[in-house]
Amino acid sequence: MESSDVELDFQRSVQAVLRELNTPNPALQSNQGMWRWSLHKKMERNPGKSSVLVRILLRELEKAESEDARRVIIPLLLTLMSVLTKATGITEDLYHRAYTFCTRLLTLPAPYSTVALDCAIRLKTETAVPGTLYQRTVIAEQNLISELYPYQERVFLFVDPELVSASVCSALLLEIQAAQEQHTPEACMRHVVSHALQAALGEACHTGALNRKLQASSRRVLEYYFHAVVAAIEQVASEDSPSRLGHLERMEEIYCSLLGTAATRRRCVGDLLQDRLPSIPLPSPYITFHLWTDQEQLWKELVLFLRPRSQLCLSADLDALDLQGFRPDRDLARVSTDSGIERDLPLGSDELPDPSSSEMERAALQRKGGIKKRVWPPDFFMPRSWDGPPGLHRRTGRPSGDGELLPGVSRVHTARVLVLGDDRMVGRLAQAYYRLRKRETKKFCLTPRLSLQFYYIPVLAPQGTGQDPEASRKPELGELASFLGRVDPWYESTVNTLCPAILKLAEMPPCLDTSRTVDPFILDVITYYVRMGTQPIYFQLYKVKIFTNLSHDPIEDIFLMELKVKTQDSKSPKEGSSPRRRGAAEGTGAELSMCYQKALLSHRPREVTVSLRATGLVLKAIPAGDTEVSGFSHCTSPNAASAADCSCLHVSVTEVVKTSNLAGRSFTTSTNTFRTSSIQVQSQDQKLLTLWLDKDGRRTFRDVVRFEAGPCPEPCSRAQKSKMSAFNSHGQETEKSMTKPNSLLMPINTFSGIIQ
Repeated sequence: MESSDVELDFQRSVQAVLRELNTPNPALQSNQGMWRWSLHKKMERNPGKSSVLVRILLRELEKAESEDARRVIIPLLLTLMSVLTKATGITEDLYHRAYTFCTRLLTLPAPYSTVALDCAIRLKTETAVPGTLYQRTVIAEQNLISELYPYQERVFLFVDPELVSASVCSALLLEIQAAQEQHTPEACMRHVVSHALQAALGEACHTGALNRKLQASSRRVLEYYFHAVVAAIEQVASEDSPSRLGHLERMEEIYCSLLGTAATRRRCVGDLLQDRLPSIPLPSPYITFHLWTDQEQLWKELVLFLRPRSQLCLSADLDALDLQGFRPDRDLARVSTDSGIERDLPLGSDELPDPSSSEMERAALQRKGGIKKRVWPPDFFMPRSWDGPPGLHRRTGRPSGDGELLPGVSRVHTARVLVLGDDRMVGRLAQAYYRLRKRETKKFCLTPRLSLQFYYIPVLAPQGTGQDPEASRKPELGELASFLGRVDPWYESTVNTLCPAILKLAEMPPCLDTSRTVDPFILDVITYYVRMGTQPIYFQLYKVKIFTNLSHDPIEDIFLMELKVKTQDSKSPKEGSSPRRRGAAEGTGAELSMCYQKALLSHRPREVTVSLRATGLVLKAIPAGDTEVSGFSHCTSPNAASAADCSCLHVSVTEVVKTSNLAGRSFTTSTNTFRTSSIQVQSQDQKLLTLWLDKDGRRTFRDVVRFEAGPCPEPCSRAQKSKMSAFNSHGQETEKSMTKPNSLLMPINTFSGIIQ
């Protein structure tokens, strides 16, 4: 294809993506998301024209900046970064142009400045050392062993077999296996070496001869050159002022060593014909597929990720496991009570030197080597060093990255937990996350070593069909996906459109021939989402205490989206119906006593107590419209007071109302709504209540007489509780500051967070 034709084809695809973002058409929803995928496939078929696509994307970004069309900035910027990660032969001028554009975006509010900062950091390294992004991505995602870049990532794909049909599970598993069988460790190392040499040498690289040499090399030789290339790139990238010229000289040495000096200088006609720049694939990340059948399965898989199966054998007693001796309670409980100065110690505590010696004077103010208190950072019990206030809001902190949460403990592992299903699956994820955090405070310490990130792809059963008839009748099971699509247009266009494609894949006959090259659409979109979806939206978890007997301890559980309450054995009265006997209304609904903290804009506490007869109520934590979403934007300062100030429950009560007229009394129902941070509800008569958590029929509680719902606090360890009680015994002021724990938040990654 001619250069002008390729450029025109790229331009048409980019314009199609922009039209899809600016004018979403529900009638074309089944085709949404295909334009971005086809654009990347065109770039892979014409790798030599990558610079053309980069120029087009930069031109559209600069146009959007001048016209203040912010809606398309993040999608175009993430598409540009995806192209630059894979491409070779990009000029230094284009890198500088992209970097300069990102620095200009830093003046915009979040999330634009947050995404731009993340891209600018990566572009600065890629400009000085071309090929760094590709190499680090492959090493981390494929778990290749490298001492200079020890980071490892894994995608855990969880599917609930009770919510997703067996055909969908089988289709996804076959597609993942077919793609991963093509990307062996040897193939990945060949890709890294070839990409690094082409990115550094450009047209001076004889790609045909290089690929033939790498294909013919043994595993030992391949590993040697792989480590040589990684060392060359990482050493230069770690310098304060990396020299592109020095990097080029080192890569030329590796290139000559691999092909030989004579071969590198000889360029035969055959090479000229074959050296049309080949496409170097960027392998999809290593994905493990899991059917979620065990409540503790998430925790088990994370432990196995940190300690491979060859080093760890799961026993029946899971509490026997320990991650390299980290037991927070045991270490936090060691607090030295002495001053640490030897002259303050009692005489019999240790053997002191002779008083006449010169060492005695030096030891007078010398600290004794006693038990050291482990100093944990204040945000240790908030994993991933989350920035920003509690509540439902966009991320306002530093971009995602690796580092040390504790001194001497590097976080080199990243677990990307991806769940497929409807709202019930996300509710189950929230429940598992709460158990994981609660278990960790008692025995384990995962968060200092593990960066845990959550992703969600909605898969809803088609109308009138599917494994679960309940899901077919309830479109509100996609409420969370609708919210994420409203606040992040790129999520709506890229992720929410996957559901029809997944269902269509499940209907196709399986192809068992794994030898042929696959071009999977669904796996490519999943890969794009887990790589580029770096901006989390934090959701408040809510704890509910359920009493079936007021004299017994309550049952505790958590919910993320919805708590639905119905009175047992009650029927809603018909509009305008007149009972035949007096007191018939007492048979409808239940007399409820409610006490709740009303959510006010002033954040002042206001407690309301009310009694009424109702047939049920619904507590929702997810905003239902754009107006309610925008209300959360006020809580983007790290100095926000508490979760109760930033997040609230939307309560809808179906009340039974008595009316009197000439015909007599009649009874109707009306819906009352209000916002609250916490609520307590108790049945005043003999009627019992039934509760459903997160729309999941498996999480149903019957014969309930009272329940309390409010923000779920961060799980506290025994050492923290003892420390709090010790402080409380000393003063009232300390008690107020220590007894209000932080709220537990669960992030779900999107491309941009919340865009107003």
